[in-house]
Amino acid sequence: MNHRRHLLRALGAGALANAIGARAQQSARAPGKLWRIGFIWGPSRAATQGRIERIFRKLRELGYIEGRDFTAEHRWADANSALIPGFAAEFVRQKVDLIVTSGTEAAQAAKAATTEIPVVFAMVSDPVASKIVNTLARPGGNLTGWTNMLPDTSEKMIELIKGMVPKMARLAVLTDPNNPGKVLEVAKLRQAAGMLGLTLRIKDLSTAADVDNAFAQMPGERTDAIIVLVNSVTLTHRQRVVDLAARHRLPAIYQVREFVDAGGLMSFGLNFDRLQERTAEYMHRIFQGKKPIDLPVEQPTHVELVINRRTATTLGIAIPRDLLLRAEEIIE
Repeated sequence: MNHRRHLLRALGAGALANAIGARAQQSARAPGKLWRIGFIWGPSRAATQGRIERIFRKLRELGYIEGRDFTAEHRWADANSALIPGFAAEFVRQKVDLIVTSGTEAAQAAKAATTEIPVVFAMVSDPVASKIVNTLARPGGNLTGWTNMLPDTSEKMIELIKGMVPKMARLAVLTDPNNPGKVLEVAKLRQAAGMLGLTLRIKDLSTAADVDNAFAQMPGERTDAIIVLVNSVTLTHRQRVVDLAARHRLPAIYQVREFVDAGGLMSFGLNFDRLQERTAEYMHRIFQGKKPIDLPVEQPTHVELVINRRTATTLGIAIPRDLLLRAEEIIE
């Protein structure tokens, strides 16, 4: 009898726990609300697929299921920034409930298109200088999200690539001139290079053809190494960038590890793939009734150094011991 009583108690406790868990998951959603979400991506679909999957996986963990709790429409600019304002205007006409953007240009377009629809942005280099929010602590409007602005990373990128190429004197920077966030980063790189006596050449990339042209110029300019800033153009054409760097036997440092996974030498910066979970968490807060004006912009601080040992060997580079010790991951 006692055994049966204990069993019934255990079953009852389990049922109660399941009921509480179900109610908790239900409370995480806005009952009866089907959220219509418009996503604006600067790069191509292929370049962003992993990040989209990360956002949706985190949303599922938070209790949201596509089709039941929200619907999503995606627009990809394929590195053509001229398309982005039209995407934002389209979503406003459709009266979506939430706009999610990636990159400075997409956030600026959403800000220009609406003052009412909540906007969650990601990967904005400097949302204050880009006039997307008033301050990080008090965004002051209908936009919030997370920034990839990190102090001192420009100087450290130069320091790291110089560690691989000690005799480096001439450095090329691949960037997108149409991205206002990258303009700020280039200014910091110029300052850091000047202090070290390095010659810095800026390669503006707006199209795929610009990527080929930039590399074609480098032999004549006796380029020693490259810094590749992440933006819609370089991310969309990242395999092309990595392949051309290998063909010209040029050591390169990138801002995100996707380039290193594709065969690039090294990367230093935020793990943007993991940070997509933060995008989902901001969406969750909006779903629960929070206003963007009440949600401070997050500034992640953890950066990672990733090195591809195979690429270093191919380039004839012996990775310094201090870089091996500093690296978060060594790809063999």
